[in-house]
Amino acid sequence: CKHQYLYQLRLSDDVLLDVTARFQAEMGKGLARDTSPTAAVKMLPSFVRSLPDGSEKGDFLALDLGGSQFHIHWVKEFDDGKQSSQLESKSYPTPKEVMQGNGAELFDYIADCLSDFMETKNLKHKKLPLGFTFSFPCKQTKLEEGVLLAWTKHFRVRGVQDTDVVSSLHRALQKHQDIDVDVLALVNDTVGTMMTCGYDDQRCEVGLIIGTGTNACYMEEMRHIDLVEGDEGRMCINTEWGAFGDDGALDDLRTEFDRELDLGSLNPGKQLFEKMISSLYLGELVRLILLKMTKEGLLFNGKVSTALLTKGKIEMKHVSAMEKYKEGLSNTKEILTELKLFPSEEDCVAVQHVCAVVSSRSAKLCAAALAAILTRLRENKQLLRMRTTVGIDGGLYKTHPKFAGRLHRAVGRLVPACEVRFLRSRGGSGRGAAVVAAVARRLAAQRRRLHTALAALLLPPAILWELRDKMRAELEHGLKRETQAQATVKMLPTFVRGTPDGTEKGKFLALDLGGTNFRVLLVKIKSGRRRSVQMYNKIFAIPLEIMQGTGEELFDHIVQCLADFLEYMGIKGARLPLGFTFSFPCRQASIDKGTLVGWTKGFKATDCEGEDVVDMLREAIRRRNEFDLDIVAVVNDTVGTMMTCGYEDPNCEIGLIAGTGTNVCYMEDMKNIEIVEGNEGKMCINTEWGAFGDNGCIDYIRTKYDREVDEGSLNPGKQRYEKMTSGMYLGEIVRQILIDLTKQGLLFRGHISESLRKKGIFETKFLSQIERDRLALPQVRHVLRQLGLDSTCEDSIIVKEVCAAVSTRAARLCGAGLAAVVEKKRENQGVERLQITVGADGTLYKLHPHFSRILQETVKELAPQCDVSFMLSEDGSGKGAALITAVAKRLHNVGQK
Repeated sequence: CKHQYLYQLRLSDDVLLDVTARFQAEMGKGLARDTSPTAAVKMLPSFVRSLPDGSEKGDFLALDLGGSQFHIHWVKEFDDGKQSSQLESKSYPTPKEVMQGNGAELFDYIADCLSDFMETKNLKHKKLPLGFTFSFPCKQTKLEEGVLLAWTKHFRVRGVQDTDVVSSLHRALQKHQDIDVDVLALVNDTVGTMMTCGYDDQRCEVGLIIGTGTNACYMEEMRHIDLVEGDEGRMCINTEWGAFGDDGALDDLRTEFDRELDLGSLNPGKQLFEKMISSLYLGELVRLILLKMTKEGLLFNGKVSTALLTKGKIEMKHVSAMEKYKEGLSNTKEILTELKLFPSEEDCVAVQHVCAVVSSRSAKLCAAALAAILTRLRENKQLLRMRTTVGIDGGLYKTHPKFAGRLHRAVGRLVPACEVRFLRSRGGSGRGAAVVAAVARRLAAQRRRLHTALAALLLPPAILWELRDKMRAELEHGLKRETQAQATVKMLPTFVRGTPDGTEKGKFLALDLGGTNFRVLLVKIKSGRRRSVQMYNKIFAIPLEIMQGTGEELFDHIVQCLADFLEYMGIKGARLPLGFTFSFPCRQASIDKGTLVGWTKGFKATDCEGEDVVDMLREAIRRRNEFDLDIVAVVNDTVGTMMTCGYEDPNCEIGLIAGTGTNVCYMEDMKNIEIVEGNEGKMCINTEWGAFGDNGCIDYIRTKYDREVDEGSLNPGKQRYEKMTSGMYLGEIVRQILIDLTKQGLLFRGHISESLRKKGIFETKFLSQIERDRLALPQVRHVLRQLGLDSTCEDSIIVKEVCAAVSTRAARLCGAGLAAVVEKKRENQGVERLQITVGADGTLYKLHPHFSRILQETVKELAPQCDVSFMLSEDGSGKGAALITAVAKRLHNVGQK
């Protein structure tokens, strides 16, 4: 009979798991833009974006306002590798007239106390950063700004609600001429607790307070926080979980005693979860239960004493003392006698039982909500099992004899996939504010140094216009007879004199040599109404020893692969026309003669430079003596790209490749090509623009990182533009920057790992992976882990920024070059506005998440009188080579007729 009231206070694990699910749903509502205005659990962004990393150092002040005592701390953080710190504190009473007076009086009182503290500690001559722990619900839009939403914990100061408390503090501090402090952070006490513990244990990413009030905070992924701009990194969310249930979500679990307690409180209907679990209310809950039991004659012989009728007479300290079972019933008897309740032994046992059930419910409900936070963290990190630390503070946790154990056990049962360490806060929330200020100062200093390092990669509009004009001048040099020999942008004639017109037909072979792989293709082209291109191909590898062996070995290997393919397709006997895509700079004297100017892309085969590659291929076919082919055209992959798109869109007269290497070709008027006879019609010019800048004309935009990459390359001083814009080099530029930032202590805790020292480890495909929009930082960390780089959340943000800076610069440089070509086409045609299509290919252009967009925007910006469409090329080097061969055959046949 005595226990009937207690049944509804006992909660099974199934009920607790249901509470966990409810709290998870509430968290989701608080974070989402549409539902946050009406959400009971506010999920307030704290603008604390980083946990301590142990490198914080210096002197910091902290103010801590939140209870009947107001504390000031002076914290010295030492960067000695041991995370050691020194704390000096002083407490000041918070008088009732200040707690219930007006705002100006409150902040003047705080400023007076601070002045007194700095006087006694001899700190008045120093400018010190300050963190302000303000333990009331605030809406923050910056780390150093917070608007009070509502007072709690017996504070009722007029004129402060809905105003920025940091501005009020500043105004009060200005009256003290002798104080010079910089308020860097406004911090909630829960966040302060997490940060204090985070200084001692870097796994700590949850803060929990369970005392007079209760609250929890944790590090949330920015991409889930709709109310704050940006998707990068994490931010601490102050849940304000005391209001869980204010919308009725816990009504089925609230007992008649909870309802009665709420009605008698200062804020009925508000902070309902806090009223079920925090120490401010547990004594009162026990009083209400004991009162009802006594009235029904179940306790104290039915005698209702004044103590049982007096609100607040039974306090948390009484409940804690009565639950010290080691002392048997003596404590309980003593306390009840003091309260003039004169208990029997049986009464003492019953009262102890009521206390145990009430405080046990508190611990279990707290565990259920904490389990929701831990589950969310684990899911954010995409882990099956997670180790983490919860920083914890508050009188109930610290002083109640049984609370901590009950909480730990319940959490263990509710989230078995999380291994949780509970760490008690040293120096409390005040020290936490100092840690937040220290972290804020460290991050601001890091930002400044990062911006300085990356500033050299930024290309302001004026520089882009200059680069466009320089590229334009270099194009002209390459076309003119007297300057062509000295020109760095070679402007090689390709002898491709037309684009497809749709009448091409027949079977063609194509060879494609341009990288570490080599392809052979059979292409069947149909014309007329059933126009189509069918392709069959086979890929062969080129081993490094052949890439860097002799020319004869290289071409014998190519012919060997060609023989395998003809055998495989059953066409060894046919003498088919062949197009040879040879993606290296060639000087052509006709469409089927190409002299190699110089190897690029890691090739170094001897006895090839200065030789005709078509002759070398014919020689190798002759040596093998198994088949014969009609080699019609030697083709550059960029020209092939233009031709493939030209087959679909007759307006396509420019080809762009942005991949391992970079290049552009375009249809130039014959009259402008002084190094080829004849003035009629057009011819495709292969610009070989990768060498732009080899004469030093773009040295002023090259950074120390570009120089390091160039000096470590196979061809120092050559292809300088390509080394700033192409896939083969971007990853290496990123690696050089990461090494520099690590040396400055901005990354990887200042430790350069073995893998980061390895040249070429940072492939360009990693840039594409890391820069994907909304790619969660755990995925960035996963990519870095594959590279053997153990990174923190902050490291991942910085790496992502570095990748973005390098790839954006590459895209803008490419865009400036392309704008020069497009403008030249417009002037050639003598039109006010030019409509033109660019056929584009290359892994960087196709696979990088932002490269193509930034390049297109830059062209639009720098060639405003041109409407440029971009078309993705489908297999320029294979299909394109066959189309060039087909066009050459068609034009040859027309010429013969």
